[in-house]
Amino acid sequence: MTLKEIAAEAGVSISTVSRVINQADKCPASKEVQDRIWEIVRRTGYTPNTSARELKAAASGQSKTLSHSIACLFARIPDAEKDSFFSSLARSIEKEAFRHNYILKYSFSAFDLNNPSVYHLISNNQVDGVAVLGRCDKPLLKFLKQHFRYVAYSGLNVLDAKYDQIICDGYQASISAVSHLRELGHTEIAYIGETQNENRYQGYRDALARFHLPFKQELVSNVMLSTEGGYRGARKLLEAGRRPSAFFCPNDSTAIGAMRAVAEHGLSIPGDISVISIDDIDTAQYLTPMLTTVHIPIEEMGKMTAKTLIDRIEGGHTLPMKICLPYYIANRESCGPCRQRS
Repeated sequence: MTLKEIAAEAGVSISTVSRVINQADKCPASKEVQDRIWEIVRRTGYTPNTSARELKAAASGQSKTLSHSIACLFARIPDAEKDSFFSSLARSIEKEAFRHNYILKYSFSAFDLNNPSVYHLISNNQVDGVAVLGRCDKPLLKFLKQHFRYVAYSGLNVLDAKYDQIICDGYQASISAVSHLRELGHTEIAYIGETQNENRYQGYRDALARFHLPFKQELVSNVMLSTEGGYRGARKLLEAGRRPSAFFCPNDSTAIGAMRAVAEHGLSIPGDISVISIDDIDTAQYLTPMLTTVHIPIEEMGKMTAKTLIDRIEGGHTLPMKICLPYYIANRESCGPCRQRS
């Protein structure tokens, strides 16, 4: 496969393909076009023409094996294409890996492991390492240990395992989100999202305790982290007559669903209910109102995950590393001061 053939299949110019795969700073291609190009690269196993690079390495007495490969495992979601956070994270990993002459050979979900064909693919994998995206349970950790020599984990929950970890602390991000609501005068803050083994839920509870606010089980809606989950969770609270002044959702997709439920009940955001979440996916700033959320550096997490995994594969380090990246609150329109109710 050549750049010309990729360009023909993607329906773009050769220069556009070149700018995308070389991650030029000023690349005019849309996200859809970039995704299409990377899909072709992944499917065909394309690697760049590195003759010049090899000559330079030979001149300096260095050599580098090309066309290594890695895999991505989505630990928490069945379909990465439907989750903006994890699909963006995987895309960043793939791009950075490509810069180091590694291709993303395949991606799979933990939900697919019972599929015989997927299990066979993994059991006979020919990849050098795997990037695990999202929190793992003990059976999955055992599976990884059996089938992959090199593992790097990336997510918002710290993993109880001796693997390289690139995280943005979801626990502290949750405390910051609830603190933001408290600064706006909110005391009735509901939680919509998963509760079991979830550090963002623990952060919510600990933040309430920090501000001497009572924890109310009736203000917790335990639902999957998804748009549908957020919609059902908010609806359940509102239909039960619960009228908290604010919703805290562990991720943006859940918040988007909750915002729809609020609108369907004839309530305004942030006039009647403020909404805050975590992730800051691209869609967040295009909602009406724009979503206030904790910004997670997804692009940098992906880059660092790829770099760390490749460094591990190539013997650059042997001890497990834990790298924690910073976050900040993207303060937009969905949060406002708590209004006194009659």
